[in-house]
Amino acid sequence: MNGLGEAIHTARIASGLTQAQLAEQAGVTQAALSRYENGLRDPDPETLEQLASAVGVNSHLLTNMSQIAGSIATEAHMRRRATAPARVWRRLEAGINVLRAQMRLLLSVIDYRPSNTMPTLDPIEYPPHEAARLVRAQWRMPQGPVRNLTAWMESAGCLIIERDFGSPRVDGLSQWIDDHPIIMINSRVPTDRKRLTLAHELGHIVMHSEPIHLSNQSEEEAMQFAAEFLMPAHMIRPELRQRSLGHFANLKRKWMVSIAALITRAHDLGTITQTNKTSLYKALSARGWRKREPLSEQLPPETPSTPASIVNALGELAYDPQQIANLGGFANVDQAARTLPLPLPALRIVKKSGRHPKTACHR
Repeated sequence: MNGLGEAIHTARIASGLTQAQLAEQAGVTQAALSRYENGLRDPDPETLEQLASAVGVNSHLLTNMSQIAGSIATEAHMRRRATAPARVWRRLEAGINVLRAQMRLLLSVIDYRPSNTMPTLDPIEYPPHEAARLVRAQWRMPQGPVRNLTAWMESAGCLIIERDFGSPRVDGLSQWIDDHPIIMINSRVPTDRKRLTLAHELGHIVMHSEPIHLSNQSEEEAMQFAAEFLMPAHMIRPELRQRSLGHFANLKRKWMVSIAALITRAHDLGTITQTNKTSLYKALSARGWRKREPLSEQLPPETPSTPASIVNALGELAYDPQQIANLGGFANVDQAARTLPLPLPALRIVKKSGRHPKTACHR
């Protein structure tokens, strides 16, 4: 499989089409498409554009993807349930690879300068809890609960894109784009789960920046990082000694994480026993809270601002919506609008406000 063949294959998987379906929509035989994907033959320009349009991109993107050094379909860090169907997470993993290429094209024409830096730490040298503390210290974050985690991550150059995954069994996934990490987050999940997923993926970004084969160990390291980052032990331990669901519900309002995560944190920090933890989980299940917890809708929503910042920066360079779609490798404006806030808002850079950092794109 050559670069162009791998690009076509990855874009097809991301679109959810089978080889037979794409062949029919693009007006080619399945045998011809198989040869294209396996690098045995390159499609002519007209056929390439038809293939690209059918999978929601343009030929510029497929050609650009084929020129990326290394593997196009890089394995992604992913927070998913064990019951997530393989076809779903393969589609999402292909999707973030396509998104990685699109964001690379968009960022190539603007000066993208985050106010913080994204550290990379070896988990052998820095255990997850220590890595989490170092990141908080480097970003000069206030003590206590993390307010607007999305804004803090964006301030360090993290590109966060919300999408409907079509399944609640995958919460998010992440990769690096050159010097910038990218995270796709499931718009279906409530705020408390989004925050834990973002912190989990941040753990991967910080500790697992080098290409690795994902394992149970790396997932556990990311979860330990997330727990310490959102619920620092020295600050939350005194608050985890009570054992009622009502107490944990009140803590959810303060720390903006799920009741289940707080119960697990209490057990991990030794403030409740395994018996207490089991009893509390049974109480959650009896109330139907394991599937849908209360209070999640009361937590302040976190909306990524970097996509709008990128669009505004391109607008100041006189790009209109169609030109932005073309530049980003999207098939049309409608496809681009699923990722970027198009049509253009007022042409201005997103301003910093409040105590939380915002990422700005500078000309």
